[in-house]
Amino acid sequence: MKTRLSPILEPAVQGVSPLALVMATYLLFAGHNGPGGGFAAGLVIGAVIALRRLADLPFPAVATPLIATGIIVIATVAAAPLLFGNPLLDQSVWKLELPLIGTVKSGSALPFDIGVTAIVVGLVMALLDSPIEASDEIPHVREENP
Repeated sequence: MKTRLSPILEPAVQGVSPLALVMATYLLFAGHNGPGGGFAAGLVIGAVIALRRLADLPFPAVATPLIATGIIVIATVAAAPLLFGNPLLDQSVWKLELPLIGTVKSGSALPFDIGVTAIVVGLVMALLDSPIEASDEIPHVREENP
């Protein structure tokens, strides 16, 4: 039988997680032209994963594939303009007319930010999965020569 750390922690994390993921999505999409972006969204998602780990709730354990996918996406977005004779990391903007929504603008910065988000989330998961050893030893402090 699983023992609960706190009767409040698990339901609180379950309630906050979806709201934080919505906030991360907002930061991801609004971040290119304002505060936020891929890094901020990745940190918010990483915080959700850390809270779920703390509350002993399930969370995905796919750190390495997520980091690799993020690197591939960023490299592809960075190098794609070279195929069209443009400089590395050149940005393109697309306008789409969607029914019921209207005009939606997106650019090549969005997949780049998604790649950054994947890398940040993967690194947070890798840190949470790494073994941590506690030590009672006091670290040796080097004395300065006068």
